[in-house]
Amino acid sequence: MQGLSDVKDSRKRNTLLVLLFSFLSFFVMGYHPGLEDDGVYLAAVKYRLNPALYPHNSIFFRIQMQATFFDNWMAAFVRLTGIRVDYAELLWQFASIVAILACCRGIAAKLFNGERAQWAGVAMVGALFTLPVAGTALFLVDQHLHPRTLATALVLLAVWLVLAGRRLAAVPVLLVSLLLHPIMTLFGASFCVFLAVASADPIHDWLRTRGRARLGMGTAAFIPLGWLFDPPSAIWHKAVGTRGYLFLDRWAWYEWLGAVAPLLLFWLLWRMAGKRGETPLARFALAVFLFGLFHEVLAIVVWGMPALVRFAPMQPMRFLHLVYLFMALIGGCLIGKYLLRASVWRWAAFLLVFNAGMFAAQRYQFSGSQHLELPGRSPTNPWLQAFSWIRMNTPKDAYFALDPYYLAAPGEDYHGFRALAERSQLADAVKDTAVVGLFPALAPAWDQQVEAQKGWPHFQLADFNRLKAEFGVNWVVVSYPPPDGLTCRWHNAGISVCQVP
Repeated sequence: MQGLSDVKDSRKRNTLLVLLFSFLSFFVMGYHPGLEDDGVYLAAVKYRLNPALYPHNSIFFRIQMQATFFDNWMAAFVRLTGIRVDYAELLWQFASIVAILACCRGIAAKLFNGERAQWAGVAMVGALFTLPVAGTALFLVDQHLHPRTLATALVLLAVWLVLAGRRLAAVPVLLVSLLLHPIMTLFGASFCVFLAVASADPIHDWLRTRGRARLGMGTAAFIPLGWLFDPPSAIWHKAVGTRGYLFLDRWAWYEWLGAVAPLLLFWLLWRMAGKRGETPLARFALAVFLFGLFHEVLAIVVWGMPALVRFAPMQPMRFLHLVYLFMALIGGCLIGKYLLRASVWRWAAFLLVFNAGMFAAQRYQFSGSQHLELPGRSPTNPWLQAFSWIRMNTPKDAYFALDPYYLAAPGEDYHGFRALAERSQLADAVKDTAVVGLFPALAPAWDQQVEAQKGWPHFQLADFNRLKAEFGVNWVVVSYPPPDGLTCRWHNAGISVCQVP
């Protein structure tokens, strides 16, 4: 009975620590619904809940939902529970953070014996949620609910199960993840395969003793891709060309360093852990190294073959997301094991330095917005004030035009109009390019709309009337004071919301 009681106490303590680090991580990273990709996913969820929304141009977010069940699932959750969509998104964002950190604790427990090392790894991952992943335009975890975050939690659970020897149990977990984010799940499944292979005694022993010299050649093998595509159009190249991170020849030297250095670190860890007899850690490091090397070679091949250029928007270098996550976890565990140990002052300094540094970076990056954009809070961002007024005071079938580069405007902080204003808009020149990259059939419509908005800062009434005649646009978001002739219904210090007469 005493042993059972100790187990229960240990579980309670572990649960409390996971929740504590989750609250800390949430506060450090901030919360920004409707930001970046959430401008697509949140709009899709709202459309599922109310099909009367977005009667114009909804194809620019709906078409991306063909590969995920996320919008259907979130809409079903909102209907079933009666929870408002903004609160549901907040709930699942926090639940995802808890799940990720809990799985990191489980993985760390399979690789390190000491609890201090394990919790240091969890703390490191939580602090570095908003660490940029070299060259991929990804964070470890986004500051809003994203199906990638949910898929990451499920992938980590699958990795934990593989480490625990329950490989078959990992399969249904990955299948659920596949419904949410296929690309990230395929990388996760690939890693689970490499982990299973690296954990096999004959293979690991062969690599450790005789396979080192041939390791590079052996892992460079891959299955050739057999898809053939028609040459992409000039408009497709124009749209995709705005996203330089998709093309490896545009990467800066430090981005390449960020892609190569982690693999070298895991190779060194494999060698060192093997010499010290830390077999589970050595095999895990080997799996990360082989996984990363394989996918890096594959990405270079895809980039170097013109026939495969259509694969560029799928970002084959996104495998680095998992590599960076494991680097943060293992790095934190090693710091806890060899540096922090039982020193309260070292732990305090460790938590303060990493969390304060990442918090400061987030406040700098989103200086125009509240750090925690929680439901019910009145926005202080002028753009979000405009979006909020539009959502509550304009007809659901209103069709808006605004600066096609509005997402990159100072202080806008990349908040999506469709998701937050809940109204249709003409295509933009920043975020909608990602959709065109994945679905080339949208390129002509995107180009026509973006070209029609060229020179937006100098638009006058005749230009707005032209948009109305060509596309049916009847509302615009412009600077304050607005151009003459518009019927303006609302404004703040810098933005006006106006009807086109």
